[in-house]
Amino acid sequence: MTYLLKPKFHHPGLPKNELGYTHRDYEGKISTLCAGCGHDSITGAIVTACFELAIEPHRVAKISGIGCSSKTPDYFLGQSHGFNSVHGRMPSVLTGANLANRDLIYLGVSGDGDSASIGFGQFAHAIRRGVNMAYIVENNGVYGLTKGQFSATADRGSKSKKGVHNTDNAIDLVAIALQLGATYVARSFSGDKGQLVPLIKGAIEHQGAAFLDVISPCVAFNNHAGSTKSFDYVREHNMAVNRLDFITGRNPITADYAPGTVEIVEQHDGSKLVLRKVAPHYDPHDRVKAITYLQESHAAGEIVTGLLYVDKEPADLHGHLNTVKTPLNALNEKELCPGSDALEKFNASLR
Repeated sequence: MTYLLKPKFHHPGLPKNELGYTHRDYEGKISTLCAGCGHDSITGAIVTACFELAIEPHRVAKISGIGCSSKTPDYFLGQSHGFNSVHGRMPSVLTGANLANRDLIYLGVSGDGDSASIGFGQFAHAIRRGVNMAYIVENNGVYGLTKGQFSATADRGSKSKKGVHNTDNAIDLVAIALQLGATYVARSFSGDKGQLVPLIKGAIEHQGAAFLDVISPCVAFNNHAGSTKSFDYVREHNMAVNRLDFITGRNPITADYAPGTVEIVEQHDGSKLVLRKVAPHYDPHDRVKAITYLQESHAAGEIVTGLLYVDKEPADLHGHLNTVKTPLNALNEKELCPGSDALEKFNASLR
């Protein structure tokens, strides 16, 4: 049950990161999701990513909406800040929290119903505003909590567990994120931990709007023949555009490789994302070509995964608004109330 905590004791020989934390220190409560749910695999990948990045759990703010996916923040980073918001309203809550305290690491967790249906407008505005966050959608193509109806990301022609065919066109959140200006865009599969973990690490370290769509099969309602979000279908149609590894700025690694075999993406803080290219022609820095590549692959019946786009010079909402660097809760009375002269000057500028 969700309210049941995992035992605190663990093997004394568990590996520790540079902060002295073990993998268990990044876990949460016991999951109540169906056994084999892809969402639990995503939870495990988030735990691994945070452990390897040596993040202090109290520096993370995890925010979610409503749905099976939005339950998962209870299952990781039990010592972090957390807020379970209203259905589809996670992006605005995260935006407000980010504006109030830019010192935290913001991890938004959502689902295809939460972000592509009732929260579609909220998703779009958070992305276009460039909120500094790692926005993860656990995408299974169905409404799991209400027994398996098609969600807005279900592919046209796919079949439900009851045999009903979907006649609506699908919303591709990756394509939308690219169009709206996200500066880090990726797609992965919950069953591919080797790819998913470095993508999550890159999203967390990225200074800007990072969006990660993770196809996560629903074992109860969407893991059958005819579904395009099942384990078997994704494995058969998965086409990774790159092989990924993540190198933190704390441990720089240099290497001399033949031209065209490796692409090194340097973040503003000096950390590097190393892409070992499977498709040498693919350029993760070209937004227009990324959108075109998605459309071409979709037409060919292929699911593109990997790092699809990253901006070399990302900017976030704080930079756009020129906000104060100090979190609002750390400002003193003089800074918050500069006096009547400052108020009069501001009012005069609006006349």
